[in-house]
Amino acid sequence: MVSKTTERESKIIEWDDMDKRKFYSFGLIFALSIRVVLYPTTLIKTRLQVQRQKSAYTGTWDAIKKIGRYEGLRGYYKGFMVNSLTIFSGQCYVTTYELLRKAFSGTNNFTKSCIAGGGASLVAQSITVPIDVVSQRIMMMGQSVDGSVAKQNISWKQSSMVVRDILRTSGVRGFYQGYVASIMTFMPSSALWWPFYHFYTDQYSYLIKDVLGVPVPHIAVQALAGPSAGFTATTFTNPMDIVRARLQVIGGDSIIGSFRELLHEEGVRGFTKGLTARYLASMPTSLVIVLGYETLKKISLRNELKELISM
Repeated sequence: MVSKTTERESKIIEWDDMDKRKFYSFGLIFALSIRVVLYPTTLIKTRLQVQRQKSAYTGTWDAIKKIGRYEGLRGYYKGFMVNSLTIFSGQCYVTTYELLRKAFSGTNNFTKSCIAGGGASLVAQSITVPIDVVSQRIMMMGQSVDGSVAKQNISWKQSSMVVRDILRTSGVRGFYQGYVASIMTFMPSSALWWPFYHFYTDQYSYLIKDVLGVPVPHIAVQALAGPSAGFTATTFTNPMDIVRARLQVIGGDSIIGSFRELLHEEGVRGFTKGLTARYLASMPTSLVIVLGYETLKKISLRNELKELISM
């Protein structure tokens, strides 16, 4: 049955409530659509985090302008075809998340959301990291900040050259550079996002509906809660995300060594590199996750349960 706990107003559609065929087929379309829209922010974030000081871009908006001017529209999508393979790890993520929620159904919602979010990220990152290592290196190719480098459109042949170069120089282990840093970035981020999402949903629901007395659809409350959760999780995990990106693109001895190097080069402010770009990615993503994922779950709801959920 659809879950409705005593301390929460919001109904949560659980794993057993959904038609899995609908869930996976619509889910792939949903995931690819998000990636097409938000990929440029991922590329910009990566370039900002990897650069030394402000050697290429002074900030997010400078990067947006220079990429558009010197690399064209395709410049925002370098590495996209390789990166799009992560939509399958995304399916593994949501499956693990829902199954772990089911496994810990006897605990309170905060606890099972935290465990499920962290566990789902661990599984997904094990698949995603090799793809990220390749796609992030492609993101850096043909980078031009003054027009001195000719536009470079990346083909599958060039992508395969990146793969061969990693194998030649580092072997299979090269595809897992920054793996620990990725886990230390995305596990906490995911483990934080879901509990904060439910927390903000309850708080906004109480404020808007009970205190202000404004009759709004529950999806509108969730649409506020999603970006708020994204903002919170992104702020906490940005320093580790910088280290992860650097380890995966330019290598390094260790996580601690990369932290020290960044601190020595740029001080504490260095840990905010790419934060605006991450906000531009995470907050819309969080909004889309809420509007899309919650809608996806409703669309995938088994027919006999649809009357229990307000569509």
